[in-house]
Amino acid sequence: MSVASELKDLFTKNLRTSGIYIAFVLIIALFTVLTDGLLLSPINVTNIVLQYSYVLILALGMIMVIVAGHIDLSVGSLVAFTGAVSAVLVIGNGLPWWVGLLAAVGVGILSGVWHGFWVAIVGIPAFIVTLAGMLLFRGLTYLTLSNVSLSPFPSEYQQVAGGFLNGLLGGYGYDLFTLVIGVFAVAGFAWSQIRSRSGRAKYGQQVEGLALLIAKIAVVGAVVMWFFWQLATSRGMPIVLIILGGLIITYHVVTTRTVFGRHVYAIGGNLSAARLSGVNVKKVNFWIFINMGLLAGIAGAVFSSRSNGAQPGAGNMFELDAIAACFIGGASTTGGVGRVTGAIVGGLVMAVMSNGMQLMGVDQSTQQIVKGLVLLLAVAFDIYNKRRAGAAR
Repeated sequence: MSVASELKDLFTKNLRTSGIYIAFVLIIALFTVLTDGLLLSPINVTNIVLQYSYVLILALGMIMVIVAGHIDLSVGSLVAFTGAVSAVLVIGNGLPWWVGLLAAVGVGILSGVWHGFWVAIVGIPAFIVTLAGMLLFRGLTYLTLSNVSLSPFPSEYQQVAGGFLNGLLGGYGYDLFTLVIGVFAVAGFAWSQIRSRSGRAKYGQQVEGLALLIAKIAVVGAVVMWFFWQLATSRGMPIVLIILGGLIITYHVVTTRTVFGRHVYAIGGNLSAARLSGVNVKKVNFWIFINMGLLAGIAGAVFSSRSNGAQPGAGNMFELDAIAACFIGGASTTGGVGRVTGAIVGGLVMAVMSNGMQLMGVDQSTQQIVKGLVLLLAVAFDIYNKRRAGAAR
């Protein structure tokens, strides 16, 4: 099969996966033109990473919740609550900065246990449980902060979301350490692609041609190195990007290489079949919500670090941004379908749109309208794919 034929199959037989990447490239191109190139400037690329990292962290947990056939409406309030607890301990009581970070994560985990109990053990639908959690944790945030904001955090705490690793390996006009991280990222991607192709070929499955594989690695490698070059010529490697990168790798492995990940997809794809296959549905659902609480706690620490304080109204609409990122990234509304990489790209689509419209001076109301229409189109595209697949059978 020629490279042209393989490319055609790649973009037509798997529209759910390829469509989001095409849309992402087109959106970047559109806003690059509309902002006269400012969108892709080194300083703005860095700002996008800093401003939207917490949404991407939430999306990592939300994709597992959605794949399992659930939804979590509480994460925005939980981000506010975990940040409030951290602020009270560190700013209000003078405890070390790292105590605040651990407390935020710990409170997030306990909140996940709370949700997991009601969903997995009692059997109440996640929509109802997390809707109650949204109200509960928002109220607890107001109580914890006594309806006032707390700031500022110590400089060490601020470094979590606003700090950079710059100059560790030197570099003249650029940060060499950041470029080295980029090289490792490209090497890791190439290795995973080659390993995946070899594994499929070993079991007699259809694999892409060598030329297409090399082309894919070359294109992705060029984009990744360009991205890290922009960071290297700005302020260096953001600490929060290291945190986010570690989480992405971890959750990609969990969802694709572990028994737990396969059970999550099995539950979302066919709950009855999963039970008959011996999957402990209650246990898996319980841990899904604990995991979501963990990531909400991390996001709360990151957001409070970024905003240098805690506010009673923090985290408003964060849950909708995370949910939108997953659906735009190809998750199915009925569960069983979705990928970590898709959720991250979906989150980046939201980030680029928001950032691009802000650079253009578009008012907040128009931004919300555009985001809503994009989400609606993403779900409509999912429904179209299902009907198309059904007609092909």
